Amino acid sequence: MLPTLDDVLQLDAVRRGQPRVVAGADRTGNRVRWVHVAEVTDIAHLLHGGELVLTTGIALPDEPERLRAYIGELAEVGVSGLMIELGRRYASVLPPALVAAAEDHRLPVIVLAHEPAFVDITESVHARIVQEQFAELRASEQLHEIFTQLSVEGASTDEVVRQVAALGGHPVVLENLSHQVLAADADGGDPAELLSAWETRSRAVRPEQRTGFDPASGWLVTTVGARGEDWGRLIIVLGSPPSPRETVLVERAATTLALGRLLDRHAESVERQAHGTIIARILAHAYSDPQEAAARARALGVPLSGRRLLGAVLRQRGPAPSAPASGELAQLAETAAAACKDARLAALVGVLDEGGPNARVGVLASLPARADAETALTEVATRLRRQSGPGTVMAAGSVVESIRDVRRSFLEAEQVADVASRGSGGRLFYRLPDLRLRGLLHLLRDDARVQTFVERELGPLLEYDAQRGSDLTRILELYLETGRNKAVAAQQAHLSRPAFYERLRRIERVLDADLDDVESCVSLHVALLALSSVRWERP
Repeated sequence: MLPTLDDVLQLDAVRRGQPRVVAGADRTGNRVRWVHVAEVTDIAHLLHGGELVLTTGIALPDEPERLRAYIGELAEVGVSGLMIELGRRYASVLPPALVAAAEDHRLPVIVLAHEPAFVDITESVHARIVQEQFAELRASEQLHEIFTQLSVEGASTDEVVRQVAALGGHPVVLENLSHQVLAADADGGDPAELLSAWETRSRAVRPEQRTGFDPASGWLVTTVGARGEDWGRLIIVLGSPPSPRETVLVERAATTLALGRLLDRHAESVERQAHGTIIARILAHAYSDPQEAAARARALGVPLSGRRLLGAVLRQRGPAPSAPASGELAQLAETAAAACKDARLAALVGVLDEGGPNARVGVLASLPARADAETALTEVATRLRRQSGPGTVMAAGSVVESIRDVRRSFLEAEQVADVASRGSGGRLFYRLPDLRLRGLLHLLRDDARVQTFVERELGPLLEYDAQRGSDLTRILELYLETGRNKAVAAQQAHLSRPAFYERLRRIERVLDADLDDVESCVSLHVALLALSSVRWERP
């Protein structure tokens, strides 16, 4: 950390000259990179910025225009300040033109009332700079030691984030690529306040480099990932530009997190890794011949040739896809594999897209020709529910007859899981027919005609909420979800009936719609379901 002009003014060598700031007093926080003694006016082209220029002023011109040009050139090159000794060129005050120009350019100008030894000033400042640089180097070394130890000990993600907050003294958040919080430490503050509207705030912060500071939010952000696979961002909420130490801190922590994720992957069972690799390569059409996939699966005890195949995915309920905590997916995969084994269902079970926003457990079930798919899924799902509870959603695609069609079955299962994971239904597993209208709208979510319908039906209300910070869209959703039962909807909205009725009247005015008309309500309800699907897929 380089010293500021304020720091320089506190040095004994400078204080002996009785310094006084006569211009740019609001810029004395400028960092001083070096001290340069110059008795000529044509000096700016030799400077690189950050210098404190010392002069007796003996060679400065008399003409106001030339003085203004001198100050302008120093400000343009980015010097941190100008320090002038009184007594040789100027007896007690500087020329008004010089002071005015310095104020215009916001360049700090300091006068020294008593003759100092410039060599003492340069030595003192340079010693301070070297001292600060050594302290910075030492701090960097200490951070390296701390995070190396965390890596060796296999520290959890939460522990790494806690350590960053403790070392930096600021709130820290680790998020995935969908801007969902994986771990956070408010550093003694209010976690709810730190994470309030997090996704919206985070999406607005996009540094151009892998590590960057966003002045608007005060966030220091770095990308987390390894081997060319980025999976998250680590954020320190600073509020002011970062110091070099804070930049080193966030980058070193990101490296530790990336390494920890790789180690977690290697900790997964060899069998699950093998299963997951085969499924992933089938989905990516990476095998030149489907028979290669069949041979590899058969070597693992799962026959694929001459069988009826079905793709299924498992994920946690939640508002959007997320990357589970370390080891959570691996455990779910092991639980699913055990459930398949107990149900005597041959299946490949592995983690897909681990570390990414769409990480999930994939199951490629291999059914005998006469086996009933519904019965097999029920047996597996029942065992899975006993082990993992209702928080896990199991979604299945259609039964296919060849390895080439497995990808289609998995895509269908993933679409079903996306919708089912948002609801609160208690089914053991879901298939496309189970989702009814919500499933249809989810499949059509990218259709421009559906999006146009949503804007036509709800656009004025969404705009009204955005401009006023109101929640009329949510009120309308509650009203329609409760079958237009105003009393129940008001209770769920935690509003009195008169207040709720007033909001309904306001919705009618904004939308120019009659909420007593059944057809209008059906149209609005469909639009709300479609809006939910569109928002679900936001990047």
